[in-house]
Amino acid sequence: MERTRQSFQHDSLLHSIRNALTIGLNRTKTKAPHGIAEFSHVDCLMSCLSVFTFKFPSLLQFDTAKNEDEHVKSSLKNLFKIKNVPCDTQMRVRLDLIHPNVTRPAFTQLFSLLQRGKILESFCFMGKYYLISLDGTGYFSSSTIHCSNCCTKQYKDGQITYHHQMLGAALVHPDHRVVFPFAPEPIIKADGDKKNDCERTAAKRWVEKFRREHFLLRGIILADGLSSNEPFIMNLKKNDLSFILVAQEPDHKYLFDWLNTADPEDAPTQGETLKDGTHRTYQYMKDVPLNSSKGNCLVNVVRHTETKKGQTRTWVWVTDLEVNEKTVRDIVRGGRCRWKIENETFNTLKNQGYNFDHNYGHGNKYLSTVMAHLMLLAFFVDQILQGFDKTFQACYEKMKSKHSLWERMRSFLAHYIVGSFEDLYSAIIRPPPKKSLAVAAA
Repeated sequence: MERTRQSFQHDSLLHSIRNALTIGLNRTKTKAPHGIAEFSHVDCLMSCLSVFTFKFPSLLQFDTAKNEDEHVKSSLKNLFKIKNVPCDTQMRVRLDLIHPNVTRPAFTQLFSLLQRGKILESFCFMGKYYLISLDGTGYFSSSTIHCSNCCTKQYKDGQITYHHQMLGAALVHPDHRVVFPFAPEPIIKADGDKKNDCERTAAKRWVEKFRREHFLLRGIILADGLSSNEPFIMNLKKNDLSFILVAQEPDHKYLFDWLNTADPEDAPTQGETLKDGTHRTYQYMKDVPLNSSKGNCLVNVVRHTETKKGQTRTWVWVTDLEVNEKTVRDIVRGGRCRWKIENETFNTLKNQGYNFDHNYGHGNKYLSTVMAHLMLLAFFVDQILQGFDKTFQACYEKMKSKHSLWERMRSFLAHYIVGSFEDLYSAIIRPPPKKSLAVAAA
């Protein structure tokens, strides 16, 4: 089996994350509450990361596993370099005080490793860009449990629902199933705010933070129709980011009137029929006013229609990219790649063992949000392993599904003192004799 570069092995990635979290903690200078100072902030963060790495269904099951079997606690200390593993209550109390921004350096550090390892070269799009898909998602909702950062929704009957959301972002590519998440932006009420936060405001904050952390990256932002408005487009241009944004006729009647009544010379159309009988058309138009203000915001428009097995679907995007007969197909491929933030990211987190929408703990301030960020960080590590760690890939191939792999990993954690993830994955590929397992269990 071909060896994996050390920087992309699980143990090395965790080392980088721990260092980055320490940097983030030093910036916030959060003090430990009285009575549990023996647990450092970074130990609590890494302990929570271990919960999501091994996909424990709840903090209670994590706590029970480490208390009932010394193998678990010893292995966690080895794997995550934790001095003292807190119980579930201590972990919740501590993480509730830590601002979610503490995790941002960890996301940036993992991305830097991919850049230095030249992994991102295969994600380059149209020769010089990188596709970044944005979308919002919820991860907590309750009619009773809430905190000061919860957004609220009040119904006509007086009932109130409390919820947390985030704006997620991921580096995507049409030819890759692997995606790499960037640090998300929480959609929460800030201290003292009475008005709900919203996805549009979060998107503005995300763009500005992204550009500070990745100031040289030539990105193309992919987003849904909520983002194809003049303020957001002007903010993207201000931050030197290109865009391919969904446009829907109910929201852009003025733009669609231009496109629908255009002369064929101004809005040329190309067509193709694939071997399976699928028919596709590509139409584009340059310098179209986004709205009735005309010259204030001009965009290029691409309309793509696909007829497959008697069903026809149509997509329309607005973009600032140069569009012509040579580039229109690439722009369509990029625009259709937007769904990867939903299917490859959020659906994976919700349906493949991460338990993204499970309430691991809500707290009074930051707990729910910090846990969501750490879960996304664990997902980032898994994506790197899935793409580039040969030993992990062999484990995944053997176990056939992620659910089975996570279950086998927890099983080995309970029966062996594990020194490294490389040892753990090797043992899953080539299990020790049953006699040795019995000796270890005894």
